Amino acid sequence: MCYDRYVSICKPLHYGTLLGSRACAHMAAAAWASAFLYALLHTANTFSLPLCHANALGQFFCEIPQILKLSCSKSYLRELGLLAFSACLGFGCFVFIVFSYLQIFRAVLRIPSEQGRHKAFSTCLPHLAVVSLFLSTGTFAYLKPPSISSPSLDLALSVLYSVVPPALNPLIYSLRNQELKAGVERLMTGWFHKH
Repeated sequence: MCYDRYVSICKPLHYGTLLGSRACAHMAAAAWASAFLYALLHTANTFSLPLCHANALGQFFCEIPQILKLSCSKSYLRELGLLAFSACLGFGCFVFIVFSYLQIFRAVLRIPSEQGRHKAFSTCLPHLAVVSLFLSTGTFAYLKPPSISSPSLDLALSVLYSVVPPALNPLIYSLRNQELKAGVERLMTGWFHKH
């Protein structure tokens, strides 16, 4: 997504050649393949863990940190290493996204019209906010020390990185539609006047 925004703002004349159907297919295939490999590694490693505590998880989300609490062997260190490696890869992606957005913001600040700058910023900042929310809460949920773990914190973090970003994405991309934006503003002003 950030590469699409980068090309559309920083290299608009090359958009068709840089983001043709073949490039989009390659990016989608790379994302699907890496997600499949990530899921396969974690699933295989999780099923190889010997569980000796109760088999009931403390929350609705059946996630790796919750399963690791049920393991009694030192083999969970392998899963922790895999999680740390995954966090490093996620951080690398985040650095790439931030670097792309720095290039975008440099290009946007050179736009002479204030309306053009506002439009470019309004399409970029929500995406960056959702990606930041996803990566920061996901990394914290998986790498936080066990001493600060509590069922309510674990549940809140799980919701913040697995439910909120996918729910926000359609809203963010539909807010470009002026009619929907005006409707949401009318709804919000009506709600504030009632309360």
